[in-house]
Amino acid sequence: MHIFTFLCALLLQPAPLTIISPDFENEGSIPSRFTCDGEDINPTIIVNGMPEGTKSLALIVEDPDAPLTTFTQWLVWNIPPGERIPENSIPGIQGINTVGKNPYRGPCPVAGAQRYSFKVYALNTILKLEQDADRSEVEKAMEGHILAMGELLGEYNRSVAVGEKNKK
Repeated sequence: MHIFTFLCALLLQPAPLTIISPDFENEGSIPSRFTCDGEDINPTIIVNGMPEGTKSLALIVEDPDAPLTTFTQWLVWNIPPGERIPENSIPGIQGINTVGKNPYRGPCPVAGAQRYSFKVYALNTILKLEQDADRSEVEKAMEGHILAMGELLGEYNRSVAVGEKNKK
């Protein structure tokens, strides 16, 4: 009985997407131009391994190291399926982030280094949500529609970036 449950759970897991960026390596340092200390624009995201039947993509950028709760930096859905989300773009419908705004908000830790996650979901549907939906509404709408998911991790150390900026 337990093996059956395990196999069912395994079959229900979304397939993995490969998410990369020409702007930084997975688990590497995010350049300051994509942060609050720079231009505060989104980096280029490349999505590989999209399954057949993908009708749209959703993107959640978050700071899992934020104090108290995971901070949602950017929330975008109904992104047309394609391999590239260009830098400094609004590729779909934007939802509201943790501070109640909808544009991209780049890494901006109070001090020190923090990790940031760029999660991309391949969906078998177009989400029927109003602009400015929040993360919980988007995640609820995605339930049962995720074909694949992938994640790109980066780190930003504001202390180092601000220190280098002040030396110039």
